[in-house]
Amino acid sequence: MRAEVDRIAEPWGGRTPYGPDTQWPARVDSFLEPGVTADGVERWVQTASLLHSNGDAMDLAVADGRIVGVRGRPQDRVNRGRLGPKDLFAWQANHSRDRLTTPLIREGGRLVACDWDTAMDRIVDRSQQLLRERGPGSVGFYTSGQLFLEEYYTLAVIARAGIGTNHLDGNTRLCTATAAEALKETFGCDGQPASYTDVDHADVIALFGHNMAETQPVLWMRVLDRLAGGEAPRLVCVDPRPTPAARHASVHLAPRAGTNLALLNALQHEIIRTGRIDHGFIDAHTVGFHELAAGVADCTPDWASRICDVPARRISEAAEILGGAERLLSTVLQGVYQSHQATAAACQVNNLQLIRGMLGRPGCGVLQMNGQPTAQNTRECGANGDLPGFRNWENDTHVADLARVWNVEPSRIPHYAPPTPAMQIFRYAEQGSIRMLWISGTNPAVSLPELDRIRSILGQERLFTVVQDLYLTETAQLADVVLPAATWGEKTGTFTNADRTVHLSDKAVDPPGDARPDLDILLDYAGRMDFRDKDDRPLVPWHDAESAFEAWKECSRGRPCDYTGLTYERLRGASGIQWPCTREAPEGTERLYTDGITWAAPGTCETYGRDLITGASVSETEYRALNPNGRAVLKAAEYLPPHETTDDAYPLQLNTGRTLYHFHTRTKTGRTPQLNAAAPEVWVELSAGEALRHGVEEGDLVEVTNPRGSVRGRLRITGIRDGMLFLPFHYGYWDTPEGDHPGKDGGRAANETTVTDWDPVSKQPLFKTAAARLTLVERAEGTLCPAPTTTASAPVDPRSVPPTTGGPPAIAHQTVASTECDRR
Repeated sequence: MRAEVDRIAEPWGGRTPYGPDTQWPARVDSFLEPGVTADGVERWVQTASLLHSNGDAMDLAVADGRIVGVRGRPQDRVNRGRLGPKDLFAWQANHSRDRLTTPLIREGGRLVACDWDTAMDRIVDRSQQLLRERGPGSVGFYTSGQLFLEEYYTLAVIARAGIGTNHLDGNTRLCTATAAEALKETFGCDGQPASYTDVDHADVIALFGHNMAETQPVLWMRVLDRLAGGEAPRLVCVDPRPTPAARHASVHLAPRAGTNLALLNALQHEIIRTGRIDHGFIDAHTVGFHELAAGVADCTPDWASRICDVPARRISEAAEILGGAERLLSTVLQGVYQSHQATAAACQVNNLQLIRGMLGRPGCGVLQMNGQPTAQNTRECGANGDLPGFRNWENDTHVADLARVWNVEPSRIPHYAPPTPAMQIFRYAEQGSIRMLWISGTNPAVSLPELDRIRSILGQERLFTVVQDLYLTETAQLADVVLPAATWGEKTGTFTNADRTVHLSDKAVDPPGDARPDLDILLDYAGRMDFRDKDDRPLVPWHDAESAFEAWKECSRGRPCDYTGLTYERLRGASGIQWPCTREAPEGTERLYTDGITWAAPGTCETYGRDLITGASVSETEYRALNPNGRAVLKAAEYLPPHETTDDAYPLQLNTGRTLYHFHTRTKTGRTPQLNAAAPEVWVELSAGEALRHGVEEGDLVEVTNPRGSVRGRLRITGIRDGMLFLPFHYGYWDTPEGDHPGKDGGRAANETTVTDWDPVSKQPLFKTAAARLTLVERAEGTLCPAPTTTASAPVDPRSVPPTTGGPPAIAHQTVASTECDRR
């Protein structure tokens, strides 16, 4: 293996092949800024990655009070020392000269600098005025998937028991709400059944709408190393784009957008028809099989082929592989989650695992993946539309238990209706019932659908908007108060990845200027608001990250996400540990449901469920009748066409998504030289056939238009399916002359064109099922498309554009390492 690799040109580094049922070899990746050597590093500070959901453990190199590099932690169970491109390079954004360093308040239409007392007093004054005049429902909170557990928990206590509002949600609504809902619908409770170590054991890995190579590049390295070793697993990939996983797959299915449910029903039809089901497992651990079998009885491959535009024989081949697997691991992400039948389709993946009896043993399970690094924590802590600790808002016993933990009356915790999802929060702000919106660590002026509408909501004079962030984002530019926040590396806290692994991230350096940790800001607010419990003691009694973590542990005690066996001391210096971690399971829990389904009983479940087609709630009485013994629920669902379909005016399906080198609205990765250079500007992807039909060529400037707006970008001709175009969603306006909105030549943000619509169960917006048209603006005339060539955006003709490289600034080190674990 080479010691030095250009990690922009070779994002996944070198291979360390390994076979089934053996441990993934360690490989330590590292990168130090030019001029710094290992000898010049004064100390290494433990943390984990914060720009995806994989939870890659790493150490930050510190010298002269600055972060100067990173290295992977080889002893960690998640990444065994490996780092992806964003892990290696994105820490440089912490040093950006345009970090916010002082609070800002709006005066005379302009944001001006002020001190913390002035900013916080303005927020407290408006909060108290609204509570007096309009009640707690006039205040809403919209948070992130990038804060720490301790911050989400504090925010949840403030919002639900301090203010008393039901309007608290995270931007995780955009990326992982369906994961949570699918797990709740099937297993009665959130929590990933599988573990990343199941990659080490599986003989078939199925990726449903999951571009793992770009969204979780280190997990993809694990798969690549299995593929390079003996007895390699077979891959089944469902994705309309030619992702790296698709190129390695035994079967690649590229369906029309919005047809995943039809495809999954056909796969279940074939598996049931050929008798490749585990009757013993189904009888012991599930309910609803006969209804499921009846529901998919007519969903033949020929039927699905007509809907999905996928050859029927390829559907049968995929079913053959899934049905023949001895150890099947399935993963799911946005290709399923951001569609009109998202939860219904994600539940069918759960069904596949259950009817095959592939759960709770090595190599067998499902990962309903997360998109953001701390998305799991928003769900656990009640900052993403649920009550903390996966408690059921409809179960009075659960609400009373939470009230006991917080020492408040149950009536103080709003539970008259489901916690308000993000899209409804913005609707209430649009209608005027929400008059104060506190936005922390997220940028809805670029990330929410139909941006012209979102800008108009945030720009209302009657709406008092607080933005807590690192930079003056497009959203911050519209705020009434802007609070400068510390980021990863500048504060201490814990966070949990997609396979329930908890990591500790220690503070390495001070934040710039007067920026503060999000936890300190929230504690300051709670103190100034003088929130009290029923004994007139402070409602939020903790004072730092570790005491907040101890408080959370008590809230999690006895719940599915039990943290009571964890401490900062145990997490410091060692590998991450998976919850539940208790006195009975002190080393954590590798995979759930090894002894049957444990949290689906009517008295313990997180939800009684919803109708997968309409989203209507299932009552407690109905749930008790359906599932009295607390088994997994096999839910069938009928396929329905997407709400917005193509026509003569808008003949193309519009698909949006990520690229490997950027994260969300590019606030950090756009300020990272290596990453920004790899994908510096928005682009448009189209198939060769559609390019021919539209009379456009590689590099042409084209415009994507629909009734909501337009986006201009250079054209990349790829292997994407015909009838579809793709836009990366990362690009906004903070680095354009306009700053927060489109210029005279049209939009740059993909969400100018996406639709205000959502899945009926998870309320996750639809970013993959709109319609649009494409028109030529100007010929390339030698101008190159800025899309990377190393990813799903690779050109069909590799000779047409130069390959994406990073050059000397992107050279990182990789070393095969042995650990104490290996030696034992």
